[in-house]
Amino acid sequence: MKAIIFAGGSGTRLWPLSRKKSPKQFEKIIGDKSTLQHAVERLMPEFKPEDIYLSTNIFYKDIVKEQLPFIPDENFLFEPEKKDVGPAIALASGILHKKCPNEPIAILWSDHLVKQVSLFKKVLKQSGQYILKNPNKIIFIGHKPRYASINLGYIHLGKREDAVDGVDLYKFEGFKYRPDEETAKQFFNSGKYAWNLGYFVTTPLFIYNAFKRLAPNIYYNTEQMLKDYGKPEYLTVLNENYGKVESISFDNAILENLEKEDALVVVEDIGWSDIGAWEALKEALEQHPYENVIRGKSYLDNVKDSLIYNYENKKLIVGIDLDENIIVNTNDVLLIAKKNSVPKIKKIVESFEGTEHEKLT
Repeated sequence: MKAIIFAGGSGTRLWPLSRKKSPKQFEKIIGDKSTLQHAVERLMPEFKPEDIYLSTNIFYKDIVKEQLPFIPDENFLFEPEKKDVGPAIALASGILHKKCPNEPIAILWSDHLVKQVSLFKKVLKQSGQYILKNPNKIIFIGHKPRYASINLGYIHLGKREDAVDGVDLYKFEGFKYRPDEETAKQFFNSGKYAWNLGYFVTTPLFIYNAFKRLAPNIYYNTEQMLKDYGKPEYLTVLNENYGKVESISFDNAILENLEKEDALVVVEDIGWSDIGAWEALKEALEQHPYENVIRGKSYLDNVKDSLIYNYENKKLIVGIDLDENIIVNTNDVLLIAKKNSVPKIKKIVESFEGTEHEKLT
């Protein structure tokens, strides 16, 4: 079984720690390793280094090779420019289609937290076993909702269809992206919806054929590039052709258009969190609701339900009478915001383009 980890996002919602030159997935947000390093290491030793692939932008080549020196060079799949996840998955699946078309592969992401690692690996293993016998299927890995989130996508579950060594497989009834508050509550209470993690297990053949049927422009452009894969001229052809297709998400290009009978769903509580924004990171790391999450030097008096991250060893953050705050201090930016104001960060960072503050993005 192979795994492809995608690590090309910009991570604006975790600014000012996450920047264009070094997005969130390469930063030490949890402990002394990046989330990318955590994503790779939790697959091992069940996955050998030669079975793990990393897809990211060529701009981050030096960072990923420094952080993952044990991954073989040929397993780094570099996109020459940013074109959203659709073309990136087409390229990665096209390469593996040449190498191992019918071998199960897991599609994963580099900026998530998974606390129940043993269960996570069991889900991957059992899903892979099912796909080995059913190579023309795709299994979506969902998560039992902890609360009625309006910031995550949902998978609608059908009846239990099958099981592999204690892992239940459910029929797939469709996706719902970021429902409103009332709908999210209905989903949560019904027990018929799972959080959509963006993780799935299938074969390169299934994904690549899906592009051929549902996104032919991307498919044929990818084929044009991969006819020279492994040859000296490959990089030149890749650079000339990769940017010719539209920038589109994989969900919009493929997943939303799949036949329901082609998919199944596994739902487990693997302790997953999307730590793509500061308030989500706090929720993932807190041991108890409303407690503070702290990193670095700080002194707090009557501070509740706040996240304080201080990346300067010579500076002390002092907080007094604060509630539901996000405070992040780097060597060139100090961010102070209410928890419910974190979604505004992305727009503020975008507004810096073309101004004196652009260098901070």
